[in-house]
Amino acid sequence: MPEKDSKGNEGNKGYNNATEGDKDAYEKLTNMGKRMVGEIKEGMSPTFITAIRSRSNIFVDEKKGFLKLGDKRETRRFLNLSQAKTFMQTIAVANKTKQFIEQGLHTSIRGLYYQLKFTLGEDLDENMFEEQTESNALIEDLEASLAIKREDLHLTTDRKGVLAGPIKIVDRFGGDEITIDGQKQGRSGWMIPSDVDNGMEIESVDANYVLVVEKDALWQRLNEDKFWKKEKAIIITPKGQSSRGTRRLLRKLADLGLPIYCFMDADAWGWYIYWTIKTGSMNLAYLGQDFTVPEARFVGVTMSDIKTYDFLQKLTIKAKDVDIKRANDMMNYPWIKKHEEWVRELKLVLKTKKKLEQDALQGPRLTFVGEYLREKIGNGDVLP
Repeated sequence: MPEKDSKGNEGNKGYNNATEGDKDAYEKLTNMGKRMVGEIKEGMSPTFITAIRSRSNIFVDEKKGFLKLGDKRETRRFLNLSQAKTFMQTIAVANKTKQFIEQGLHTSIRGLYYQLKFTLGEDLDENMFEEQTESNALIEDLEASLAIKREDLHLTTDRKGVLAGPIKIVDRFGGDEITIDGQKQGRSGWMIPSDVDNGMEIESVDANYVLVVEKDALWQRLNEDKFWKKEKAIIITPKGQSSRGTRRLLRKLADLGLPIYCFMDADAWGWYIYWTIKTGSMNLAYLGQDFTVPEARFVGVTMSDIKTYDFLQKLTIKAKDVDIKRANDMMNYPWIKKHEEWVRELKLVLKTKKKLEQDALQGPRLTFVGEYLREKIGNGDVLP
């Protein structure tokens, strides 16, 4: 027999320890279901309304500085032959994630896909989902429709970010409560989880700023030198493109008033990582400011550094076609071309056909990376 909670509800045991985010998502899912039942009782086709997530409905909020969705919406109806299957799949995803919240259990979006793949029954020669891309898109539809995050639906994503520095974080998970001290994580650092909201809170911070380091190898270099201790800084590496958890944590740290400095390569990939942190990305525009840091600043490396640090002249690399294309594209983005400093940098790339990696700063000596960052941040020599 299914276990019952204190209110006598079957299968709802995990909900007793639900966070505010869990409860908000649960209530919104419940209300969506009730609305659909009401439509059926009135003799109407049940509907699902969500934001259109195409490029035509995405724009830059010039005042706040991040990508967001416009007001265009689409309505899906069950009694519409072309929409019936997608509607059914959406309800299946909503119902399953509601169960996850009730049970107090989490899984990945891959796990959700397998939970639902064969749910139409063994006697039917058709699955609920053939490919995971189908269920992934519907998760995003629910996020946009209900103004919640997939993490609130108990769906986890990859953990990529690593942190070290003067910060303490309280983590309440699986019935336990532990305090994570960012200064006592050794050589490995603390792995940032996919959900930094539900059951997790920042207890204290004693840092002057946050430094985002594109590459894990450079983060390890700074961690070995105890850069975070000498500079009272929190150092984070997204290990390439930032995960959802890392981007959300950066937003929370910025909300505490900490400056966010980004240390990336001067190439197409480094620029992309930076501007994704700063203004967001097309595919997550529906999450708005919760996953962006418009206040972020680019500390380097820059092509202008070559004039300041002579040794870099011999350590440049020939720019690839993708670097040249990205530089040209960026010069046409209205949210970038309004910054003269960035236009000047991009023109240097196009003129010299060169690029520069942050690893090159280890040329003179391994510890020079920290000296470079200390000098540039101290002098405010950063790009917007």
